[in-house]
Amino acid sequence: MTLVEQIAENLMKGKANDVKALVEKALAENLPPGKILNEGLLAGMSVVGERFKKNEVYVPEVLIAARAMKAGMAVLQPRLAAAGVEPLATAVIGTVKGDLHDIGKNLVAMMLEGAGFKVVDLGIDVPPEKFVSGARDNKAGVIGVSALLTTTMTNMKAVVEQVKASDIAARAKVMIGGAPVTQAFCDEIGADGYAPDAASAADLAKQLIAA
Repeated sequence: MTLVEQIAENLMKGKANDVKALVEKALAENLPPGKILNEGLLAGMSVVGERFKKNEVYVPEVLIAARAMKAGMAVLQPRLAAAGVEPLATAVIGTVKGDLHDIGKNLVAMMLEGAGFKVVDLGIDVPPEKFVSGARDNKAGVIGVSALLTTTMTNMKAVVEQVKASDIAARAKVMIGGAPVTQAFCDEIGADGYAPDAASAADLAKQLIAA
C-alpha cells in the first residue's frame, strides 16, 4: 500500500495521530502536497461520505474521520499554500436566523472540507444580510443555509431574495437543507439547490460551482 493509500485508509478509520504522522512522512519523502491532499485526505473522506449516504456509517464515524482529516490538514496546509494549491472554491455556511441548531450544519461543513472546499462557518442564528456580506467578503461560490425548525424555514426565502438582489447574485449559488426542508420548498423559494444529507450537500456544491 502506498503512503497516500495509507493516509486514506487511516482517515477512514478515524486514526488522527496516524494520519498526521503519515502526512508528515509523505512530505518528508517529497510527495507533492496536492497528491497527498487529493489521493490521501480527500479520497478517504470521499469514501466516508459515500458510506454515510448509504447508511453504512453514521454521524459519530463521520465526526471521527473529519477529525483525522483536520489533523492531516493542519500539517499539510502551509505546504499547500506554498505550492499554490487552491481550494476548489469557498463556501459560506450557516444556520438561518431564529434557529440555534448546528449539528447538521457542522456535518455539512466537514463534508464540504472533505470535498476540497474552503469553508467559512457563519455559525447559528444568521440573518440574511450576514449571509450576503459573508459571501461577498470571502468571494464565495456557494452559500449553504441550514434550518431544523419549520418556523425558521421561511427565513431561508429572505436569504435567497437578498442574495438574488445583491451584487453577488451572478457568482454565489444558494443551497439549502435541514430536516424539514424539501426539494419542493427549494423550488418554491427559488434556491439553487437542495440536499437531503451532508454527503449529498458536498456533491451538490460541486455541481453548483461547475455550472
